[in-house]
Amino acid sequence: MTDPWFSLQLSLFVAVVATGIVAVVGGAVGYLLARYEFWGKELVDALCTLPLILPPTVVGFYLLGGLGKRGWVYALTGWTPLFTVWAAVIAAVVMALPLMVKTTRAALESVDRTYENVAYTLGQSRFQTFFRVTLPLAWKGIAAGVVLSFARALGEFGATLMLAGNIPGKTQTMPLAIYQATQTGEESLALGLALLLTLTALGGLLLSQQLGQRG
Repeated sequence: MTDPWFSLQLSLFVAVVATGIVAVVGGAVGYLLARYEFWGKELVDALCTLPLILPPTVVGFYLLGGLGKRGWVYALTGWTPLFTVWAAVIAAVVMALPLMVKTTRAALESVDRTYENVAYTLGQSRFQTFFRVTLPLAWKGIAAGVVLSFARALGEFGATLMLAGNIPGKTQTMPLAIYQATQTGEESLALGLALLLTLTALGGLLLSQQLGQRG
């Protein structure tokens, strides 16, 4: 039976944890793509973008192959995250990562390198320059990526269904609860959850646009 309160709490937990991971990993990849030239750079960018292009169920299928009992994670550790909360987190991370990578790369590439070069001539290290010059100039674009990643993680459905399943009281996030409520004829519950997710996504889009305009 659908428990909307549990689904809301679980979705918020998954979205917060996934966004934290995405902010670190996606921010690092975005920085790498924006500031360094290396062989296969555009291939890395394309691979990071794939989850935006592929159907979520296809992404979930690949994750299932890698993280299931026949996958390399289980072969190395004897553990699988399938049908657990962490499977939902992994699915959300993979699906939200492209947004963070893209926005971080764009934000960093928009920074005038002259300011960074001046900092270098004044004796600042690359680490100091990043936190004292680059980040203050690019933070609004990066923050927009964090907001979009959170909204994407909160609304993730297809890959989560493939990887974590739809288990009420265990792995049933809000999108999965909407799906089940629709299937069981609980239209008012489905509508309420759908409106809540819609308002959250709309708020995230408006906030990210505002940050981008001010950036």
